[in-house]
Amino acid sequence: MSFFFGFFIGVSIGIGLIVALARYESVRSARRSALAKTVAAFARMTVQDSRKILPAEFYPSWVVFSNRQKLNKIWPYVDAAASELIRNNVEPILEEYRPAILSSLKFSKLTLGTVAPQFTGISIIEEESDSGGVTMELEMQWDGNPNIVLDINTRVGVALPIQVKDIGFTGVFRLIFKPLVPEFPGFGAISYSLREKKQLDFRLKVIGGELSSIPGLSDAIEETIKDAIEDSITWPVRKIIPILPGDYEDLELKPEGILDVKLVQAKELSNKDVIGKSDPFAVVFIRPLRDRTKTSKVINNQLNPVWNEHFEFVVEDASTQHLTIRVFDDEGISAAELIGCAQVALKDLEPGKVKDVWLKLVKDLNIQRDNKYRGEVHLELLYIPYGMESSLKNPFNPDYQLTTLEKKIKCGNEAGEDPILASAASRKNVIVRGVLSVNVVAAEDLPAVDVMGKADPYVVLIMKKSDARAKTRVVQESLNPVWNQTFDFVVEDALHEMLILEVWDHDTFGKDKIGRVIMTLTRVIMEGEFQDSFPVDGAKSGKLFLHLKWTPQLKFRDP
Repeated sequence: MSFFFGFFIGVSIGIGLIVALARYESVRSARRSALAKTVAAFARMTVQDSRKILPAEFYPSWVVFSNRQKLNKIWPYVDAAASELIRNNVEPILEEYRPAILSSLKFSKLTLGTVAPQFTGISIIEEESDSGGVTMELEMQWDGNPNIVLDINTRVGVALPIQVKDIGFTGVFRLIFKPLVPEFPGFGAISYSLREKKQLDFRLKVIGGELSSIPGLSDAIEETIKDAIEDSITWPVRKIIPILPGDYEDLELKPEGILDVKLVQAKELSNKDVIGKSDPFAVVFIRPLRDRTKTSKVINNQLNPVWNEHFEFVVEDASTQHLTIRVFDDEGISAAELIGCAQVALKDLEPGKVKDVWLKLVKDLNIQRDNKYRGEVHLELLYIPYGMESSLKNPFNPDYQLTTLEKKIKCGNEAGEDPILASAASRKNVIVRGVLSVNVVAAEDLPAVDVMGKADPYVVLIMKKSDARAKTRVVQESLNPVWNQTFDFVVEDALHEMLILEVWDHDTFGKDKIGRVIMTLTRVIMEGEFQDSFPVDGAKSGKLFLHLKWTPQLKFRDP
């Protein structure tokens, strides 16, 4: 009996130990998981997150004191070196961007003052750092008291000393230590650049006078200073300081490719005019320099402008650069009024493929607090990296300059070209000619226009450049009409042609426009044939189903 009693007690204790051990392991596992999540959360923290958790007033006094104390000690030496560096690098660029109303623009005094900047954040950019180098970013804030005086001379012989005052700057500087070497200090050169300019404010004052005495001078000088900063130090521009002897040509800024932009159209733009409608035009750029900024034509009295214009831009860093578009209302002799702006990150473009995008316009790209609808803009984008363009050259004359989009289209047609045309290499202005077949298949969910809740829709097809037109039959009393009609258009210059399809409601005593679809011929030229649905712009609802086919025929225009 005692045996069974002892056995029972032993088993009970064993089971208890097993349960306790299992529970302990479960609790331990949960704690490990929670710790791993905490560590991961700390790893993802930004400088802003750390400031929310531990504001500056709770930092140990010795941390802030040490940072400022060291900077204040070395600042006079930094000031002397940086002032000379700025003078040597920025002054030639100021002269390059000098406004036409000035005959000269130079520094007469340049010191950065006695207030040292504060470094408010530091990070290592892991994706940019490899075995060959280390990339570091420093966030800096500076409310300085510099002594900067510009000596300017106007075309009319007036000399003015202008002081740059009340500078406020917040930005992120990028430092690249590359290449890494086994000699002290461990790297061969330092490259530095202004990676992000968050804030730059300053005030101009004529010493002993008023700058407003010469209309437009203040704005011209401010624009010149900002252009000089953009062109001299703003990323992807970088300055290289050799530390050890060597060839550092591979660290210098080099163009990476070409971005071909087709500015197609905009729709539903905000009206900035009290009488009539806005007169929109667009400004497009990658880097906001005057010689690299493209401006479209003005479309008068139109909130749904169609531009269909081509622009080309040099890309220097596709991983970080953006294409920016700003749409303005032309005000004649007065300053143009901004309707809205938008951006596209170049890293989102697939090299060698056309991307068709509609971008919503906003008031400010940095502070998007305004939710007002300002309209949309339609772009077609093609990014061609250098080295890829060798397959996109004109097959008849390699020296002939085509846009990259034209080169790509020409390359796609190369296999089917007539060999007789190869003898025409001396001819120029190769254009894309062919036959466009448009099958208007059907429409779906059109808005009711008639009193009876129906519509009698038909479609008018228009080639914008040639003004060739065609029309489908009328489908009686239907919001989901089926036409399945095909129309052929001979297109003389496909790269600059557009297809417009207007949907109308037929009435016995008139007609009402329901909406329209506008498209370039880029996609059908590139793909040869496709079928797709398109929203009907200007209508509350509705889609138009189309089947397009392109039959190319190359043509040469005599010089």
